[in-house]
Amino acid sequence: MKVLMFGWEFPPFISGGLGTACYGITKGLVTNGVDVTFVLPTKKGNKIPGSIKVIGADEVPLMGDIEKLMDRLKIINVEFSSSLSPYRTTELYKEFYRQNLLDKNLERITGSLLEFTGNYGKNLLHEVFNYSLTAESLASLETFDVIHAHDWLTFLAGVRAKAISGKPLVVHVHATEFDRSGENVNQDVYNIEKYGLEQADKIIAVSYYTKNMIIQHYGIPADKIEVIHNAVDKEKQFSRYHIKKNFDEKVVLFLGRVTMQKGPDYFIEAASRVLKKIKNVRFVMAGSGDMLPKMIYRMAELRIADRFHFTGFLKGTEVERMYAMSDLYVMPSVSEPFGLTAFEALVYDIPIIISKQSGASEILKNAVTIDFWDVEKLANMIVMILENDVLAKSIVDRCSDEIKNIDWSNAALKLKDVYHSLLR
Repeated sequence: MKVLMFGWEFPPFISGGLGTACYGITKGLVTNGVDVTFVLPTKKGNKIPGSIKVIGADEVPLMGDIEKLMDRLKIINVEFSSSLSPYRTTELYKEFYRQNLLDKNLERITGSLLEFTGNYGKNLLHEVFNYSLTAESLASLETFDVIHAHDWLTFLAGVRAKAISGKPLVVHVHATEFDRSGENVNQDVYNIEKYGLEQADKIIAVSYYTKNMIIQHYGIPADKIEVIHNAVDKEKQFSRYHIKKNFDEKVVLFLGRVTMQKGPDYFIEAASRVLKKIKNVRFVMAGSGDMLPKMIYRMAELRIADRFHFTGFLKGTEVERMYAMSDLYVMPSVSEPFGLTAFEALVYDIPIIISKQSGASEILKNAVTIDFWDVEKLANMIVMILENDVLAKSIVDRCSDEIKNIDWSNAALKLKDVYHSLLR
């Protein structure tokens, strides 16, 4: 079986949990005999290590003629608002392609390459649309049985590949716009999500929490959605880096994007309360995001700067070192489809406190769970665990038992069954 898979992140090009999950899923599928071609916007000229075939969209020559391309653009501009690109009208967009991509005599786009940054900048929607154009060309060049697209960034690509090939489309929802933005959704992103979910033959949700979100906010029938929980890479062993804490103080860790979705403000408020009760503790916020300046200001306002640290974005061994130095992991997410970091913390024998509003809580029944907004309870639980080593070890032991059969190979087997059901 061959799968054409569209993603936006893949190691070493990774910004968070999406890239980690895509790698785990792909590796699990290959282990189970599935041939995967993984498509990224760009590989930035690098060779991706390992046996998985990875293609950059900026390496794929476009195929077809400009008028047909513009017809499709017109359809999409009706489906979505004009802010899908920085060019406000179809005619302006058409002129852009004529000036930058076309053989002016033949009015064709065949052989042209598009440029991608693969970033999340101001031209993101523009790149998402261009990605769908290269997906269409790739679908006519590659041989495959199933199309698999991860999150809204690649949904248009998956739909175009399906239209060209006639192959079934699976879309994988790692997070929705409601998780990222609450009720203040970006309408363009929501429209793309809804369009992709409607066009898909099957939807994979990373939790029942996410499945219910898709049903409630997008009007998708429940029987179209399959829940396959994410897993964790148990091969990580920070001991190989010879990392040791060189201080006696306890460390409480928040690791993730510093955005509304992840609840960093609740973490800081709880830290302030804990520090009024115990002094032998430091709090670390590891990550970057749009709320970071506000969090730094609030930390200063609360006068806890001597006990609160910001590391910025961490990756690779930096993440492992941070886990190695921590005594407690807190995930106070406002809306968390899954929460891979909670599983990673357990691999490093760190007790965890997670919000009830997370997919991880569906599996980790023995974790300490709190409502994200209940700062007082969060602070009390932090104190209780830091002051009771027996309790801390008990949480780790019981949660570790719950995840011992949760791995990417098993998740991939369930996904493979979904593929087979569509091919039948």
